[in-house]
Amino acid sequence: MLHLWHAQLQHMRSLTGRTPMNQVSHLEEVRRAVRDILSELPPHVTLVAAAKMRTAEELLAACEAGIKIIGHNYVQDAEAMRTVIGERARWHFIGRLQKNKAKKAAQIFDMVETMDSFELAARLNKECALIGKVLPVLIEINSGRESAKAGVMPEDTESLALRLAKLEHLHLQGLMTMGPFTENPEEARPFFRITKETFDRLARAAIPNIEMRFLSMGMSDTYKVAIEEGANIVRIGTKLFGARPSQNKPNIGNAG
Repeated sequence: MLHLWHAQLQHMRSLTGRTPMNQVSHLEEVRRAVRDILSELPPHVTLVAAAKMRTAEELLAACEAGIKIIGHNYVQDAEAMRTVIGERARWHFIGRLQKNKAKKAAQIFDMVETMDSFELAARLNKECALIGKVLPVLIEINSGRESAKAGVMPEDTESLALRLAKLEHLHLQGLMTMGPFTENPEEARPFFRITKETFDRLARAAIPNIEMRFLSMGMSDTYKVAIEEGANIVRIGTKLFGARPSQNKPNIGNAG
């Protein structure tokens, strides 16, 4: 395990291009950023550290500063990171989950925030049943109605929720949205509002076996607007860790 730890740290360090001294300074910046954001968030809002393309060292620093939940887009990368991070944090899946990764996702993650089809849900439910696990999930809403993005249209949310409610090994606990990319955070507000309205309608429907607790909206540039519109989970990466070192995903696993 120790050899694996050092190998992963060395591999990920090589991707940053930082000298050892700069790396130490960067990790302290990560700790400071985590503490600053945690101090400003309302008590009812949970911070998820978005870990896509981040190093194990960065995640360890974030956990040391108070991060309790790590969100990852890739199943195999999360599995590798988890061998280093261990039980220091809980793990949310926040990417696009492929059905052929459902078995591993069921084992690794404490929540899947991006449920958007019954076919995927049924596969994940089957895998969770095999290991005796009930997995919390959120339905992802395509609030911007973007053809290139995953997610359920707002008007289709209740029909999917009704089907998810019948799966014994998944527990629907709320909604998540990405929303379209915008230069101005205020331009994201209508999409967060649409998702909150969908959340409220689903809560009023009082469907048995679902529990509308969580509304996951907002990232580094938009989390303040998202909180104003009702988010109680925010997913932040760049504001914690800085700009990603490369646009190419590290070669330590395949897409989720």
